Amino acid sequence: MDYAVEIDDLFFHHKDGTQALKGINLRIMRGRRTVILGPNGAGKSTLLLHLNGIYLPQRGRVKVLGIEVNHKNEKKLRKIAGLVFQDPDDQVFCPTVWEDVAFGPLNYNLPEEEVRKRVDEALRAVRLEGLEQKTPFHLSYGQKKRVAIAGVLALKPEIFILDEPHAFLDPSGKAELLKILNSLNDQGSSIIVATHDVNFAYEWAEDVVIMKNGIVLAQGGPDILADEKVIIEAELEYPLLVRLFKKLPEAECDKIPGSVDEAAEFLRQKMSTN
Repeated sequence: MDYAVEIDDLFFHHKDGTQALKGINLRIMRGRRTVILGPNGAGKSTLLLHLNGIYLPQRGRVKVLGIEVNHKNEKKLRKIAGLVFQDPDDQVFCPTVWEDVAFGPLNYNLPEEEVRKRVDEALRAVRLEGLEQKTPFHLSYGQKKRVAIAGVLALKPEIFILDEPHAFLDPSGKAELLKILNSLNDQGSSIIVATHDVNFAYEWAEDVVIMKNGIVLAQGGPDILADEKVIIEAELEYPLLVRLFKKLPEAECDKIPGSVDEAAEFLRQKMSTN
């Protein structure tokens, strides 16, 4: 099988003794849209930090695109697996937007012309052209988030990892982010997103991983978010579409639609036959 991520028996505890991961076993397919869900303290962020070598396994093994996560491969991993933190203030630190986006490529000693090309392409992708010389700290939260995404884009990683990317974004910001993620995935990139947003996971993801208390509770397609046992155990809520269609008699709908468009088409057909 062609895996983006392979994790075997991964354990990790923080310096204060908190056991964040308790034997994670997980496979994430390459080229797919994968969402990791779970309540606060589930271990989602800790898991993501293992995928580009910021955290190294204390016990167990992690492989990303076949490369083992260890001290020897840290720099290589951060080039192939780009991580966008939940809070852009943890990631954006240079005096200007252009310098911030250029930081990664420059750190890999790329030629100046190639760096300039990558920065221009990345800023265009996140629609921040014209703000190159702005100080990031004077931008809106959503704009700073796009600067952080551009910094990862400029490295041209094969895997994009995002931690709570929707946090504090307004509707237009969320729509812009969705366009970027879809475009990247259409170009063949693997996208891994950790979030609390069950509606986003249900409608957007191809694969869903549910975590709680440092373990993987369930993994499968978005339809696992319609499983009552899984939802209760994970302390999540049903996606809105699932809640709506569970109100209908089973005879009315044998399969819950996976998107608003599918739901609208189902309702149109029902109305036309009545």
